Amino acid sequence: MQLSRPARRALLVVHVAVSVGWLGLTTGLLALGLTGFTTDAPQTAAGAYGAMRILTDHLVLPVAVLSLASGVLLALGTPWGLTRHRWVLSKFWLTLPAVGMTVLALRPGIDRLAAAAAGHPAPDPGLLVAPAVSCVLYLFLTAVSVLKPWGRTRRGGRPHGTRPTPPA
Repeated sequence: MQLSRPARRALLVVHVAVSVGWLGLTTGLLALGLTGFTTDAPQTAAGAYGAMRILTDHLVLPVAVLSLASGVLLALGTPWGLTRHRWVLSKFWLTLPAVGMTVLALRPGIDRLAAAAAGHPAPDPGLLVAPAVSCVLYLFLTAVSVLKPWGRTRRGGRPHGTRPTPPA
């Protein structure tokens, strides 16, 4: 199935927008986590963790899922394919656990701290590590998208327009 040019371009815009948005949201989570971790004011910590919860529940999760879905649709609907190029396959296999970890690790940690907002929530270094690692990962995935390194997979065959080398 090949997408039409207008559909491909529209999907590409959606994918780039939500992927860059995911990076920005994660950077915001890192700033809020750092604020909650370093402050001595319980109200500030509670506010930071509450804001993290709102961002995660209403923006990060949908944006993460939309980034993964739009990337898979682009891969399947264009000549790039999902398994023809190492850079596409790498992005898929790195994005899949990133979405999973957002759902399974980051969100429960944020929910726990936001629920403790009535008192003084205990600082959680995990809420610094997770967004920091995510930011590095998303920057790496952005670089991979721009640079398209590593060539084709065995399944991708040789580049178009090239001929096989005759045996000597």
